[in-house]
Amino acid sequence: MTLRKTSIAAAAAVVLALTATACGGGGGSESEDGITIGIKVDQPGLGLKTPDGDYVGFDVDVATYVAKELGYKESDITWKEAPSADRENLIANGDVDMIAATYSITPERKERVSFAGPYLVAHQDLLVRKDYNDVKSKGDLNDAELKLCSVTGSTSAVNVKKDFAPKADLQEYGTYSECLTGLQNGNVDALTTDDSILAGYASQDVHQGKFKLLGLNLSDEPYGVGVKKGDTEMQKKVNDAITKMIEDGSWKKFAEKHFGPADYDYGQAPEITEGS
Repeated sequence: MTLRKTSIAAAAAVVLALTATACGGGGGSESEDGITIGIKVDQPGLGLKTPDGDYVGFDVDVATYVAKELGYKESDITWKEAPSADRENLIANGDVDMIAATYSITPERKERVSFAGPYLVAHQDLLVRKDYNDVKSKGDLNDAELKLCSVTGSTSAVNVKKDFAPKADLQEYGTYSECLTGLQNGNVDALTTDDSILAGYASQDVHQGKFKLLGLNLSDEPYGVGVKKGDTEMQKKVNDAITKMIEDGSWKKFAEKHFGPADYDYGQAPEITEGS
């Protein structure tokens, strides 16, 4: 009798283990208990981790709004740093459920991920020291003596190489903060990336009066929310959330909150083009 009871208990344990494995077989990070979102952690005004461990910025507010529309409370969100060069892999590997990290929508990236949005259109520009006057137009950029800095895996670095400054000395760092340090130290002449990112750095108290944006508008950079390739259900849900955010005035509130102090012209909320 004891042996039979033991056998039944063992069989039940096996069934429970198999059931648990089947339920967790998707490999994604989303669950009933929470959602994991990739963001930048070193971009003032967009995605910044504060010394207290909080996350603030326009992208953070957008992602939080979207998550709430998907049914998650703010406490359900796990934030994960998403460096430019790692974003596609983070989504493909299931390390995050979505990414809102100054993630420009490009044909190359759409081969590996699906996008919702866009929710903002930025423009590539240059940030230089206040007294630097060697570059006044796009035509001045293609100079072998010009030292530009951008981030590995960013569209800005690709644009420099393929489009407007293939002859320039492009130095690719891991983060924009490293580029900014190089700019401060005089190791590079200019930091090039989206004007929204540059405005955030220039407006920080510690940097005010030290740098200037050139206002070159070198490209259009539509920011989208990256989700798993082919997940049209998630794509539609995120698009619906972005639409509601724009219509109820939250988009405007977030933009003014984070970009207003930098005197950055963030424009109008863009029309959603992905997944339509």
